[in-house]
Amino acid sequence: MAPSTVYFSDLRASLKQNLLTKIGRLLDRCRIDEIIRPRNLVAVKLHFGEKGNTAFVRPVFIRRIVERVRELKGSAFLTDCNTLYAGTRGDSVSHMVTAMENGFAYSVTGAPIIIADGIRGASYTEVGINGELVRQAFVGKEIVAADALISVAHFKGHELCGFGGTLKNLGMGCAARKGKLDQHSDLSPKVKRKKCVGCGECVDHCAQEAISLKDGKAVIDPEKCVGCGECILICPNSAIDVQWSADIPVFQKKMAEYTAAVLKGKEGKAIFLNFLTAISPACDCYAHSDAPIVPDIGIMASTDPVAIDQASADMVNRQRPVPGARLEKCTGDGEDKFRALYPRIDWGIQLDHAEKMGIGTRKYELVPI
Repeated sequence: MAPSTVYFSDLRASLKQNLLTKIGRLLDRCRIDEIIRPRNLVAVKLHFGEKGNTAFVRPVFIRRIVERVRELKGSAFLTDCNTLYAGTRGDSVSHMVTAMENGFAYSVTGAPIIIADGIRGASYTEVGINGELVRQAFVGKEIVAADALISVAHFKGHELCGFGGTLKNLGMGCAARKGKLDQHSDLSPKVKRKKCVGCGECVDHCAQEAISLKDGKAVIDPEKCVGCGECILICPNSAIDVQWSADIPVFQKKMAEYTAAVLKGKEGKAIFLNFLTAISPACDCYAHSDAPIVPDIGIMASTDPVAIDQASADMVNRQRPVPGARLEKCTGDGEDKFRALYPRIDWGIQLDHAEKMGIGTRKYELVPI
């Protein structure tokens, strides 16, 4: 497969060209005028950020995307699916309230919010794919129904797949609750009793009430656990872990296969943007944002979801860490920042498997605009 083109804009601006102008140029270089047709309903898939999180993509940037769709006589709506874990986005009501409190109101973005999997995450379309692990994917119904898709991902670290970019935004983000459960079902958190101090943090944060304290130690009920993995990062003593060698590769492969399901029927009708700003060490699903691990870099755009994630990871790894941030011991430019954050996670698995699924290539040509 020939290399795919990934367009890149740095964050430099002037009186003649600001970042909003650059976003429009990125979309145009991806030939958005050939993708969006008059009266197309366009799903702008983004992460609205958990309440208390501040690293998500700014609403004003989303507005420029919405405006470009409108200029082409399409109609954009902002969308995401409800979460599997505890938080403020577990149902459509709280999800939309959180989105608006984080700035994604119609008056700011110019587009309505439609949560793609319904009020309680039970509205989905079964999409058949020829995956190694997934044959039927459960995708948010309104994302499948949309005529075109624009993915807007905040590129950052992620505790289960090394980093979260376009593949994570689509594969996990577009999955209805049943689809998220399907992807997480092979994760098996276990408590290291010697490290557990019985603080109860994991008990308080478990949405499924699958964790309890017995004899001063945390105990996970496998019948209730959905494998969301939140307890792994929540534990202040690193006393909860998974079988990294077996569980994580399966998780990443399923996520890649779900991405293929999301894009089925959207061939030639999708654009992907990665914002390499406020590059935090963990997911935006938490109610906080840790200090960025590297300086802000820029914005990427492509019609290849695999190439844009590979290019984004390469760009991050070429940076020097921000002093005082979580990566302060990782000093070399060119050093793998995501392996430094999560040494046991091979983030390349998601890219390799997505390439195998035929949705893109890891080979790319980076074209500055």
